[in-house]
Amino acid sequence: MSIEQKINYQLNKFPLVKRGIKRAYQSVCYAVSKKIESEGNIVRLSPNDKEHEYFFGYYDKSPWDATGRYIICMRAKDTWSEPDPVESADILLIDTLKSNSICKIATTHTWNVQQGCMAQWLGPDYKSHILYNDIRQGKYCSIVLNIEAGVERVLPMPAYTVSADGKIALSLDFSRLHSLRLGYGYAALPETTKGEALPNSTAIWRMDIETGKVVDILKYVDFSNFQPRPEMKEKGSVHKVNHLMLSPNGKRFMVLYRWFCGQRKYTRLVTCNVDGSDMYLLSDDDMVSHCYWKNDEEIIAFERKHSEGNGYYLMKDKTQEWKHLWSQLSNDGHPSYSPIDKNLVVIDSYPNRARIADVKILRDNDPEGKDIKVIARVFAPFKYDNDTRCDLHPRWSRDGKKVCFDSIFEGHRGLYVVEL
Repeated sequence: MSIEQKINYQLNKFPLVKRGIKRAYQSVCYAVSKKIESEGNIVRLSPNDKEHEYFFGYYDKSPWDATGRYIICMRAKDTWSEPDPVESADILLIDTLKSNSICKIATTHTWNVQQGCMAQWLGPDYKSHILYNDIRQGKYCSIVLNIEAGVERVLPMPAYTVSADGKIALSLDFSRLHSLRLGYGYAALPETTKGEALPNSTAIWRMDIETGKVVDILKYVDFSNFQPRPEMKEKGSVHKVNHLMLSPNGKRFMVLYRWFCGQRKYTRLVTCNVDGSDMYLLSDDDMVSHCYWKNDEEIIAFERKHSEGNGYYLMKDKTQEWKHLWSQLSNDGHPSYSPIDKNLVVIDSYPNRARIADVKILRDNDPEGKDIKVIARVFAPFKYDNDTRCDLHPRWSRDGKKVCFDSIFEGHRGLYVVEL
């Protein structure tokens, strides 16, 4: 762990102090550093429109349709004032065969700056329907939109993760998420569990996309009672779940179970069957961040192992087998595997001391990182920071030949692509 990481870890106990020290430190480092706006073969996909912000959202899904022609993109007026805005945002299609022209196909009233509205192409064909979250008749929901016919179908729950065959989705409490983690939930509706540190209520739901049937899977207390630790039982400890992700075959899912003891945060990586059974504690060394299924049995994650420290680890589900990858990378990022080359990984970084973030291509069969390729470097203006920051969230095209990411190096959010 570097000196900066050790200081950052200690400052986590004092978030307001940390924010001020971080800004001052980066301002000084930026003032004396070489000025870079961008490096790499970067092409803007979104319009050069300074009146709007353009972005896609999270790193766990591809914005490209099956043909590679159309790309989902969001458009909003303001993404720097509030992490979970209550204003509406447009959902667009970018036509890459017509000079990246745009077409508005929907409007959403539930979105955030990190994950958008979960807009995505719906499997198994990934070209005729999209799914996105919205609010209708005073309730959060998800919408399945037939692109060709313009016909929509309203589902009773918002989606967090959707199976590859387009048959099921998992959901969580987006209002509680908004209260406990700005930039990832929705602000439109009040939190029903407000003031409850450990609610005896549903934490995760499963929804049948074809029928709309919703089933409660797990409660918050199911997580707190599963192989409990003393820290979970501390008076006032606050509990939540986040970052659901279904396995490629849709039979299991992973979830980050987090609880807070004052300013101290603990995170577990747990996997389960889609009916909530066969729960397994895959990682329990206090810190787990961003994860991704390599296949139905392996998960890559940026996390802490007490024996080796922070880094990227490839773990085998339902075992304690793991491999430390690229030990020189000890800072967090968002990893995902190529849909074609199953050893190829794209990872981004957060802005460094000079406010520069990058996108890298690596191989997990090169665990020593002898062949790391940086394909893009971009500047992050101070206007976008903390809860309204612009993470790059790199995502693969379905043919594995391109990577797109959100960025602000031109002064406002835009959607960019790099051909490999």
